[in-house]
Amino acid sequence: MGKRRKRTAPLHHPVWWPTWVLVGLVWLLGQLPWGLLLALGRGLGWLAWRLGTERRRVVETNLTLCFPEKSEAERAALTRATLLSTGEAMTEIAGAYTSLHFNARARLVLQGFEHVEAARAAGHGILLLGMHFNTIDIGARLLGEGAGVRFSVVYRPNDNAVLDWLIRHGRSQYTEHYFDRSDMRGVVRHLRNGGMCWYAPDQDYGTQQAVFAPFFGVPASTITGTARIARMSRAVVIPISHYRLPGGHYRITFDPPLADFPSGDDVADATSVNQAVETAVLRAPEQYLWVHRRFKHQADGRRLYALKRRTKS
Repeated sequence: MGKRRKRTAPLHHPVWWPTWVLVGLVWLLGQLPWGLLLALGRGLGWLAWRLGTERRRVVETNLTLCFPEKSEAERAALTRATLLSTGEAMTEIAGAYTSLHFNARARLVLQGFEHVEAARAAGHGILLLGMHFNTIDIGARLLGEGAGVRFSVVYRPNDNAVLDWLIRHGRSQYTEHYFDRSDMRGVVRHLRNGGMCWYAPDQDYGTQQAVFAPFFGVPASTITGTARIARMSRAVVIPISHYRLPGGHYRITFDPPLADFPSGDDVADATSVNQAVETAVLRAPEQYLWVHRRFKHQADGRRLYALKRRTKS
């Protein structure tokens, strides 16, 4: 069972008015031409790179850990490209949720969909092994609106009630159902009934119900939920990733289903999950969410991310 959410003020309460102003700005931003929208995002990313923000330091640490074979100059270039891509995601979200002009079908390139069709033909539910690429939000719209695929998602509710409404409203236009991450029984039932559900286990969610498995050769706390859901639902696990292409186009890629999964060995299964993510990341490493502290928890208690420096008073 997950933690019970605290009661919050109703959405029309004055405490939320500043956030509603932000929602209005998001809507206005989302109506901009797509090229201009992404250009503004790149500007934000450039500022994050130039100002040396905390998130830039996280990216630098992640890339040093995951790509030790690269030179410092190569990692510096990848850091810059990553922050530019992350900036694009910040404004791209506005368009993903609210744009009235985005033609998802015309902008989408679909790759590997035969794996989904084969699983459906065999009567299996499909657990989409999702990944936190910067295109995660526009990816949902592309899959639902552009490809016409009916799918559900597992997510963690946002602590801000108005932002949670914005996210749910924005994504629900293109998804079938939302499952709170504490509702694994609901996910399993949905998959057993032949449904399709997106589930992303590629972040550090702590050490409960998790094992340490290598991610680019670095021990990473990896939740065991993917194997547990697959075992209980007998669903096929198909990795899905999404990428920006030149000219404002996008590609969604379905990789072959995970073989011999689940195996019954939590570490081996978590390793298979991480290897699938690695394969997808290597296609466009700058588009992955490296601003996340993927290695925050370590079995030996080490801190791999530098503590934020305190300024002298």
